[in-house]
Amino acid sequence: MTWNRRQFLRTAATGAALFPLLGKGFASQILMPGDAPSSDSNISLLDDLQRASFEFFWNEADLHTGLVRDRANADGGDKRMGSSIAATGFGLTALCIGEQRGYRSHAEITARVRRSLYFLAHQAPTVHGFLYHFVEMDSGKRSIGSEVSPIDMAILLCGVLTCREYFHDAQIRRDATTLYNRVEWPWALNQGETFALDWTPEFGFSPLRWDAYCESMMLYLLAMGSPTHPISPRCWHSIKRPEIVYEDYRYISTPAPLFIHQFSHAWFDFRNKRDQYTNYFENSVIASQAHRQFCASLNTNFPCYSEDVWGITASDSSAGYVAWGGPPMQGPIDGTLVPAASAGSLPFLYNESYEVLRNLRGYYGRQIWKRYGFVDAFNPLTGWASTDVLGIDVGISMLMSENARSQMVWNTFMRNREVGIALQKAGFHSLYGPNPAFADQSPQALSIG
Repeated sequence: MTWNRRQFLRTAATGAALFPLLGKGFASQILMPGDAPSSDSNISLLDDLQRASFEFFWNEADLHTGLVRDRANADGGDKRMGSSIAATGFGLTALCIGEQRGYRSHAEITARVRRSLYFLAHQAPTVHGFLYHFVEMDSGKRSIGSEVSPIDMAILLCGVLTCREYFHDAQIRRDATTLYNRVEWPWALNQGETFALDWTPEFGFSPLRWDAYCESMMLYLLAMGSPTHPISPRCWHSIKRPEIVYEDYRYISTPAPLFIHQFSHAWFDFRNKRDQYTNYFENSVIASQAHRQFCASLNTNFPCYSEDVWGITASDSSAGYVAWGGPPMQGPIDGTLVPAASAGSLPFLYNESYEVLRNLRGYYGRQIWKRYGFVDAFNPLTGWASTDVLGIDVGISMLMSENARSQMVWNTFMRNREVGIALQKAGFHSLYGPNPAFADQSPQALSIG
């Protein structure tokens, strides 16, 4: 059976700290606190990162279906046929960014989006409007053992709706609307007020639910905003919102990898607004600060971690895919670094996150920077480095880079009328004045374009 990140989250156990020897590949390049990166790291890093990310989404998608590989060799040339609708949702948004930044011509990118949305709207197999999570990229057929995953459908639709607002093309807008409007959201509630984790034809609905704070904010908001099959606002209030307290940091979270504070924020602009529970943008700022401090606290056992080099989230590892992070410590942390963790934090902690990416490329670039940018993860203490990139990690890196630079994804996606309706139903209201956390960290204040 193909595993998804949520299954790893629910099965990953906290492991004991490991103390490996320095690996040959990185032994002479362990970045210690106070070190400075080499001269090949410069202000163009984010553009390099986004160009490389765009190349992944352009090259690793099927020309007919637009479905994007779930993972691929970091240097390209991959032949695996497995794709995911989550990677595809990130990829559709990446096409909007690529068009805006001139990475390909307007005509080429528009044609790609048009073909992709037509296939998804009219040819891909669906269940109550949902696509399967993992599908064959040349046909859209269900991969063996894959599930219908409401959260991954939400990620796909975020990309679809971004394209609907970005491209002034009648077919794109028509097919995007078809994709969104046909999803029967109440079916996935399975007679409850929170979404079932997943569904398969063999076993039906999972007994587990998306019933606690995580990346699922986008799922509930898209479902509440649906003009055809909406869910009740009661569902939003049925989500548990536990608090984590770590040193001086207090924020809403569940024990899980850092990406849960990033994925919904890739599209939904939660700045300057809150519901009755919190300001979710500020909440992610605090969660990112806590994670940075948590990584630095591991320096005694893992000297590669510091306030200048941090970032652990669900990723590849030398032992396979692992859902790790903290605080509190999740998974068998062993010194592995995940570039997408800091890249996905750029809008929340711009200076600190950019410094991490600058240091990683400056010190370890020969081993970890490939055709599609950073490899998914690497361990400077053992010399291990993933040979792959993952679509969702490339995607969160590209989208959050753009939001930190120009807010273009936020500005485009938030124009969808259904988004405003959903936020209103959930009880969000505006806060007056600029958001200090974002203003102090913004690229504009630093003259970074």
